[in-house]
Amino acid sequence: MSVVDRAGRRVEQVVARYFDAPLPHSEGLPRYVAPLPEWLEDLGLRLAWPIALVNLVGTVFGFWYYAGRPTDLAPPLLGGQLGVAPPAAYPLIPDSPVATMFIGLSLVAWKLDFEAEPLHALAFFGCIKLGLWTPFVQLVVNGLGTLPLWLYWFLVLSHLAMAVEAFLIHRYAAFSVPAVAVALAWYGVNDVVDYFVPVLEGPHHTWLRAEITATGIDHSLAAHDLAAGWAVVLTLLATFFALATRIEKLRTADRG
Repeated sequence: MSVVDRAGRRVEQVVARYFDAPLPHSEGLPRYVAPLPEWLEDLGLRLAWPIALVNLVGTVFGFWYYAGRPTDLAPPLLGGQLGVAPPAAYPLIPDSPVATMFIGLSLVAWKLDFEAEPLHALAFFGCIKLGLWTPFVQLVVNGLGTLPLWLYWFLVLSHLAMAVEAFLIHRYAAFSVPAVAVALAWYGVNDVVDYFVPVLEGPHHTWLRAEITATGIDHSLAAHDLAAGWAVVLTLLATFFALATRIEKLRTADRG
């Protein structure tokens, strides 16, 4: 065991004194579908309640962000991207807040022993996709621009943490084919209406600062294609990881 693993296990054991609920069995899946060290998986699962709360608070923050970050209760309460969209489009726009809602509720469902396989798959897809899409867009497409430095790096680092969270889910979820199909349908439809077939006065992808010009938002710029291409790649990647995890879990069960 490496020095890092020994130190990590000690931290996990300290946390276990206060969060000592039973954990789902570690199945010893290959690293390509379970890249986190076992001690980090155990630590994350022991802290499921605090992590769920942080994610649900993040959902509230995300809607505040998409509503133009209002600082008072004076009307209109909705500005920003939500303020100019029809209400029917609201579920399609704030992708990151919806993803943090999925992972927060997924952890709650597991802790309460609810059967929620589609929710677990949605959480996995959301954390992989938005956890890796947003840092790419901020670092490669948008840049800092006029965004406050603290908010810029908060967006990058908090979303990377979402990608890490995704790899806790395999410990308590089965990744059944129907559940993966639900998640693929949701995020596939999001890709289509975000970038390719606008509906409800779309497109509905997060506003890209790199698309904003003096005359408005220009979706013909390369920034749009970069964001769209990476979104589709991540949907495919999440599908691969989910189904590969399913296969490896079945193989492990057969060997057992």
